[in-house]
Amino acid sequence: MNSGMRMLALLRWALLSAMLSILLASAGAWAHETRPAYLEINATAPGRYDVLWRTPVLSGRPLPIALKFAEGTYNVTEPALRELSDSLLERRVIEAPGGLAGTRIDIVGLQATITDVLVRVQMHDGSHSTTLVHPSQPWLEIAAERGWLSVSGAYLRHGIDHILFGYDHLLFVLALMLIVRQTRMLLWTITAFTVAHSITLALATLGLVHLAGPPLEASIALSILLLASEVVRLQRGEASLTARLPWLVAFSFGLLHGLGFASALASIGLPRGDIPLALVAFNIGVELGQLAFVLVVLACLALARRIKLATSLVRYGRATTPYVIGILASFWFFERLATF
Repeated sequence: MNSGMRMLALLRWALLSAMLSILLASAGAWAHETRPAYLEINATAPGRYDVLWRTPVLSGRPLPIALKFAEGTYNVTEPALRELSDSLLERRVIEAPGGLAGTRIDIVGLQATITDVLVRVQMHDGSHSTTLVHPSQPWLEIAAERGWLSVSGAYLRHGIDHILFGYDHLLFVLALMLIVRQTRMLLWTITAFTVAHSITLALATLGLVHLAGPPLEASIALSILLLASEVVRLQRGEASLTARLPWLVAFSFGLLHGLGFASALASIGLPRGDIPLALVAFNIGVELGQLAFVLVVLACLALARRIKLATSLVRYGRATTPYVIGILASFWFFERLATF
C-alpha cells in the first residue's frame, strides 16, 4: 500500500513538473516578445536626423516591425545593421524637408504584437520628447517638447511592468513573506531588499558595476532556490540564519537583483540628458509594482483567514508553496545555465 502511494505521489510530481515546463516555455517566449523596442531620433542639422532603431529578437528572429516616415523623408545613409544577443540595432541618417515636427511616424506591424516602443526625439533647437507607443496605436506624431513629465511617466511604467512581469523577482519577495510573519519585521525586510537593489541599479546604470547577463540571471534564480530551501527548513523547525536576520539576507540578495533590474533598464535604453530622471522614475515604478504585489498577497491571506472553509487550503498552500517556488527556480537556473 505504501509502495503504491509513493508511486502515485511520484506520478503526480512528474505530471506537475511537465505542466510547469510547458507553461514556463510558453511564458518565456511571451516574456521575450514583451521587451520594448527603442527608437531614438537626434537632429544634427535643420531637417537632418540620426536615427537609432532597436528591435527585440524573438526565437532568433527580429520582431517583424518597421519604421515608416512621412512622405518626402529619405535616407542620407543606408541603414547599418548590427546583431546583438537580444536585439537588432539599426543606424541611419535621414533628411526631412521642413523637419519632422508635426509629421507622423508609423511603426508597421506593431499592431500584431504585444510590444511597446519607447521613442526619444531630440530636436535641433534642443527641445526633446519621450513617449511610449502601444500596439493599439502604432504610430506617433512628432511634437514640441513634452518635458520631464513625459520622460518620468514612460520610465515609471517600464519599472512597474518589469517587476510585475518579472516572475523571478516576485517569487523572491513571496519567499521572504513566507519566512517573515511579523508585519514590522516584514516591512524592514522589504525595505532592506529595496535599498539594496536601488544601490546596484544606480551603480550598474551609471557604468560603475558590470556583470555578464547569463551568470547574473542564473545567480538570481539560484538565490530564489536558496531562499525556498530556507522556507522549508523553517517549516521543519530547524535553525536558520534567514529566520533570525531576514533583513540581512534580503539586503545581500537585493544587491544581486538590482543588477538584474539594471540589465532590463539597459535593454530599454536611457534617453540622453535624462538619465538621472529616467533612473529615478524606473526605480519608483519597480517599488510601486513590488508594493502592489505585497499588498495583494497580504489581502488574499487576510481574506482567506476570514473564510473558515479555506483554513485547510491556506495551510496546504503555505506548506507546498516553497516547493513550487523551488521547482520554478531550479528550472530557471538550469535553463539560464545552458546559455553560458
